[in-house]
Amino acid sequence: MPIVANPGHVDAALERGLDGRGVSREDALSFMRDAPLGALLHTAAAVRDRFKGRSVSYSRKVFIPLTHLCRDYCGYCTFRADPQVGVRPYMTPDEVLAVAEAGRRAGCKEALFSLGDQPERIFPEAKEFLQTLGFDTTLEYLAAMSELVLTKTGLLPHSNPGLMGEKDLRRLRETNVSVGLMLESASPRLGRPGEAHWKAPDKVPALRLRTIETAGQLSMAFTTGILIGIGETAEERVDALLAIGAAYRKHGHIQEVIVQPFRAKPDIRMALAPEPSNEDLLRTIAVARLILGGEMNLQSPPNLLSQDYPDLLKAGINDWGGISPVTKDFINPEAVWPQISSLAERTAKAGFVLRERLAIYPEFMPGPEFTPAPESSSRPDFIHERLRPYVRKLQGGDGYARGESDPC
Repeated sequence: MPIVANPGHVDAALERGLDGRGVSREDALSFMRDAPLGALLHTAAAVRDRFKGRSVSYSRKVFIPLTHLCRDYCGYCTFRADPQVGVRPYMTPDEVLAVAEAGRRAGCKEALFSLGDQPERIFPEAKEFLQTLGFDTTLEYLAAMSELVLTKTGLLPHSNPGLMGEKDLRRLRETNVSVGLMLESASPRLGRPGEAHWKAPDKVPALRLRTIETAGQLSMAFTTGILIGIGETAEERVDALLAIGAAYRKHGHIQEVIVQPFRAKPDIRMALAPEPSNEDLLRTIAVARLILGGEMNLQSPPNLLSQDYPDLLKAGINDWGGISPVTKDFINPEAVWPQISSLAERTAKAGFVLRERLAIYPEFMPGPEFTPAPESSSRPDFIHERLRPYVRKLQGGDGYARGESDPC
């Protein structure tokens, strides 16, 4: 039976969403299907303004693609690669340090490590490289490179390495102020033959949610999000956002949620798949804001919307994500970062103030002196004690980056 729009129900649902505490699955589905876009965007933006004000943040980062090898064969990915003759399977420590140092000189404060998922499990070349350096797994090597960058340059590592177990997360907690794993979708259906996650064993939603859950148990500041336009339904988008919201309410550790649109590229299995429209993207961001509530930091990458990226502010985001003045976006290499000066100008033109944050959001760290929380406080400590001196050097009085008003 076709779903018939009920304007009265939609209006009541939007009114409920204004309190910024999240909405039900039923209400979220009505937003996806029936809500007038203008009213939906107005409601989401109002929630953002009430909880986040008129500041929009970003992180000045350097992008370190530690390895392009990956055991997953997602239908939309150009980042991954198989071993190639004459090409080293991983960046060497010297190469990692050189990129990080270039970022430090350019004023970056975040070192974003991106890499394929567990390539040593299927590629002998990966295993051999790791063993020559004394490591058994890619995640062990990642932890060592995070340590190297942290101690040699002072940049704060944030890693996106794929699935992680408790041991891996505990190790990374000592060197990373935050970690990330995109949920992408909560739909196991996308793992069927021919779908976006076919031949991608690490994209099983239950496994990714387990990593998110474990990070919450360990009080690790965490970034996650959804990828839209990869064959999922509106219901599946809502269910993914609800799953993220449930993890956040349970542990309070999710510092940021990304709504990222699929972009077609020539050399991928989904090269001919349709991209989500701008309206679809804005609607999904607004629904994400209302599901996740006003306290959540919500972002969508500006480089994936080209010159129209200020429109994203209308949907309720309060963060632009990481912007690099040094390295390209290796995940979407065709999409150029906006210049930070231009980003500030266009953000201001839309009525907001651009502020530079660190790889961990201000509300996830104590004050500059790291005064311990009272024993009666239920708030966990998201920063490992050995990372505190490094954070302190970069943190301003209000938790944003020190000297954020310096020229770009």
